[in-house]
Amino acid sequence: MPMTSITSGMGIEVVPDVFCLSVQIVNVVFIGDPKQSNEFVLVDAGMPESHELIISEAQKRFGEGCKPTSIVLTHGHFDHVGALKELLNKWDVPVYAHPLEAPYLSGRSDYPPPNPEAEGLVAKMSPMFPRHSIDVSSNLELLNEEGIIPSLADWRFIHTPGHTPGHISLFREYDRALIVGDAFTTVEQESLYDVMTQKQEMHGPPAYFTIDWKAAEESVKKLESLKPTIAVSGHGLPIADDELTTNLKKLVDTFAETEVPENKK
Repeated sequence: MPMTSITSGMGIEVVPDVFCLSVQIVNVVFIGDPKQSNEFVLVDAGMPESHELIISEAQKRFGEGCKPTSIVLTHGHFDHVGALKELLNKWDVPVYAHPLEAPYLSGRSDYPPPNPEAEGLVAKMSPMFPRHSIDVSSNLELLNEEGIIPSLADWRFIHTPGHTPGHISLFREYDRALIVGDAFTTVEQESLYDVMTQKQEMHGPPAYFTIDWKAAEESVKKLESLKPTIAVSGHGLPIADDELTTNLKKLVDTFAETEVPENKK
């Protein structure tokens, strides 16, 4: 896919053990402190053909020969699983996802068609985006309903449906760190210009692929109620402290008015 943001290939250490890597128009996250261990967990798997960048960054951060203990998927859209099969060929580790996302990760169901009537040039392009199921069932492990993520003891997953049925976010209580996938974004993902320049602005999930707007709104409310102090989205730059608190509260208050496409109201 030709779309690439100005931050592609750049990484940000959000806190010592959370590292956000920009891969064209999407983020992947490495959880693990390289000063403590060469073990890490990868959250999401980026764009198609991005495996070399992800592996290179992992080796740069955690050392030659490193591999994750697991890969956790916030959901299964093409820009979050694009390099997954190549990464599994290299690493062969468990892939954790919510049970409701399993049909899209085991070759059983394709995602619904996108909504090109949402505002923005990226939305108009969305019918060209892949929405087919992939099959990683030989590595797939389904998360239980208790919020536990194997190999991530301090983190719990939160079911945040709306963008997809089995979308999850990850939350760590002691520092209130939040990894939200596409539950909300910090860039207007429907705008090609904003995506390319990474103009920071909080929005709901990418409108062209979101299937249940009521559930999406409830998920944003659920995340705001956690009172996070730092958040990493699947799209856009990390956001923290007062800027996060203020903008997330505003998103909750104005969600129905500003985020839901006209043809979905």
